[in-house]
Amino acid sequence: MKQSRFTEERIIAILREHEAGLKSGDVCRKHGISSATFHKWKAKYGGLDVSEARRLKILTDENAKLKKLLAEAMLDNQAVAHLCSSFEVSQRRAGEVIGADRSSVRYLSLRPDDAAIRSRAA
Repeated sequence: MKQSRFTEERIIAILREHEAGLKSGDVCRKHGISSATFHKWKAKYGGLDVSEARRLKILTDENAKLKKLLAEAMLDNQAVAHLCSSFEVSQRRAGEVIGADRSSVRYLSLRPDDAAIRSRAA
């Protein structure tokens, strides 16, 4: 993904100029950005301080890493299940073949099902 030429501090400073009374078109021309970019920044960073914007970026990066780890674990589980069903081998043997840990394949959650709570929240 292309890295932005504007830092969070600079983006927030640009949004503050607009909050101070400049029209959005003038702010866009002054800084060489499109109005779509300005409104996207306003939706993402509007009302944030610089420290909060940094924290948002850190949390976003951490969330992306966790999603990647979860996807890899789910793929390992699918691969083990496929090997077990296709070649009629044990989970232990299939896990050794692909290098997956048995505890990740055999994990059972002890938490109660929260489907009712999730349906109420949606």
